[in-house]
Amino acid sequence: MPPEPGDPATVLDPLDRRIVTALQVDGRAEASRIAEVLGVSARTVHRRLSRLSAERLVRVVLMPDVRDAAVGALLLRVRVLSGRVDGIAQALAARSDVPFVDVMLGGHEVGAVVLAGAGHRDRLLYGQLPAADAVVETAVHAVLHPFADAAAWRAGHLTAQEVAALAPPPPRTDPPSTDALDGRLLELLALDARQSAAALAAVLDEPESTVRRRLHRLGDGGLLRTHATVDPRHLGMAVDANLWLDVPPGRLAEVGAALAARPQVHGVLATSGPTNLMAAVFCEDHAALYRFTTEVLGPLGINRAETAIVARAVKRAGVSLGRGRLGACADPSRRSVRR
Repeated sequence: MPPEPGDPATVLDPLDRRIVTALQVDGRAEASRIAEVLGVSARTVHRRLSRLSAERLVRVVLMPDVRDAAVGALLLRVRVLSGRVDGIAQALAARSDVPFVDVMLGGHEVGAVVLAGAGHRDRLLYGQLPAADAVVETAVHAVLHPFADAAAWRAGHLTAQEVAALAPPPPRTDPPSTDALDGRLLELLALDARQSAAALAAVLDEPESTVRRRLHRLGDGGLLRTHATVDPRHLGMAVDANLWLDVPPGRLAEVGAALAARPQVHGVLATSGPTNLMAAVFCEDHAALYRFTTEVLGPLGINRAETAIVARAVKRAGVSLGRGRLGACADPSRRSVRR
């Protein structure tokens, strides 16, 4: 039986993996530009992009700008009663200020990133989560410094020269003030960041030239930062793990920068709490995770490492990924932690 659309059994071939990595570099890159850099025909790239989208294997969205919001953002580790994890995970995923939600292996812990302001944050931490009868314990870690976020992850299927050729220019201005039309543009791109100026103009009932000017201005101000949402298993990476690391303070900046440069790593944050660095990694299998621990972490002089393996990603970069194997659970605690 062939795999269902989006089924993790669908492992992409080498060219598809290179195209996905190109989208990680610039999610709005045109098929012709990707084809030129990869050395294949534009028709081939266009056909493959259409299939990847139609089969829901990759989705390009605007990346929530956690670079400015990251300092002071929260990493939650929520311990949940057995059988109640799906309700809490889905309730957190329903919040607009929670761009990332994971269910950890074992089904007793939910991990989440919270970008809420103080009022919504306090209601969540001191009111809604404690009131949810499914929640056993909540650990909260504040982000002190971001070394890399999910938008910086590259799957490692392109050369450094190819990445440089595809990389969009850095922002040339500070983030611009936005009006109602800009807001509508950003809302549409948050759903599908690969929409062309012509398609956006048709939806907005605005001249295409106006939309193009707006896109250039938003891009120059760094507001069109994209994220290619893809199940890492489609890229041959079956293990997703969060590493909570205890690093000597004098080496924290060095270790954070070193980990951010690794192709397996899709997030590195300095945090408060009993550990001071969190790294999110994708590996081919458990043996590869072991090698990462011994061959990458070992030489960095890390004092202690806790490994928490992700069983299921519920939400990534603001995109809800569905409930998967855990199914729909009519848990009343879902409503109790919504914003």
